Amino acid sequence: MARATTVVLSALLLGASAPACSYPTHLVAGSLTALVSEPAPVPRKAAHPYRADARLAVLWVGHATALIQIDDRVILTDPVFTSTVGLLSKRLVAPGLDPEALPPLSAVLISHMHFDHLSLGSLERIEAKTRVALVPRGGLVYVPDFAFDTVEVAPWQTWEDRGMRMTAVPVEHTGDRYRIDGAWMTTSRTAWVVQYHGITVYFGGDTAYERDLFVRARARFPRIDVALLPIAPIHPRPQKRLHHTDPGEAVQAFLDLGARWMIPIHYDTFVNSTDAFGEPARVLRRVIAERRLPRGSAHILEHGEQRVLIPRVTTRSSRPQDDSATRPGGPRSPRGPAD
Repeated sequence: MARATTVVLSALLLGASAPACSYPTHLVAGSLTALVSEPAPVPRKAAHPYRADARLAVLWVGHATALIQIDDRVILTDPVFTSTVGLLSKRLVAPGLDPEALPPLSAVLISHMHFDHLSLGSLERIEAKTRVALVPRGGLVYVPDFAFDTVEVAPWQTWEDRGMRMTAVPVEHTGDRYRIDGAWMTTSRTAWVVQYHGITVYFGGDTAYERDLFVRARARFPRIDVALLPIAPIHPRPQKRLHHTDPGEAVQAFLDLGARWMIPIHYDTFVNSTDAFGEPARVLRRVIAERRLPRGSAHILEHGEQRVLIPRVTTRSSRPQDDSATRPGGPRSPRGPAD
């Protein structure tokens, strides 16, 4: 009886508490099903995710949460470890990493204010391990006082810490948290570009496809090593396309950015669309084949999977002088369909 009451109340409240990334009328059935189900377990979770053998490694925790290691620096994006977001949108798959297993974090990057990207409960759980959190301009109003510093960064501005540079890069999305605040929360969404020791990472957060923004990012950062790009929600497309890239648009954004590798994010973790579980990754594989991308240019990770993209070498240089050996398709050239 108690569970039935919870389900009914959930249906009534869903429209008021669903993440701003979502459209509640399409979420009721999926969210209610998730509410009475346990998140799928992750078979293997890294107990010690810091990799001494890596110059660049990425671990996908789930949704837009990724642990990025560049040499001795560790960055966490949009940390969400809670079982729900927006009170009622429940997690479909358990986090691919436990907060307790996190190494000390050089920085936490927040892309925007939606509940499935700015999770205050998750920030509280990692408070002791966080040095600083960066938020887009206007976002500081929704971040309470934590033990770590929180810094706002305006579009195209750079925040630097001990040689690591983090630049806020504009995206096409919304930055409100409660929908009613959309009239004034007009700048609080961003992508981030992290640069350190000659390695560059693009974290897209959540965005629609706007070619000019990706082209401008490439002009400022012509040597992006890996781009973390959202590939969902897909359906219903007429509505979702206004704020979200689908797999085809994400691949085009990857090509526009001229990045070496792509890692998809923002799918198969929370109910936020009518997508079938596994559909975004299946569509992405089809698009990759149709666009004839070089083998190994896209890495589709499982929850909790970590991929070393640039290994640490023991020669006189920690990075080969001619890095075409580690670059899909050989030496860098303008991106386009593989020959």
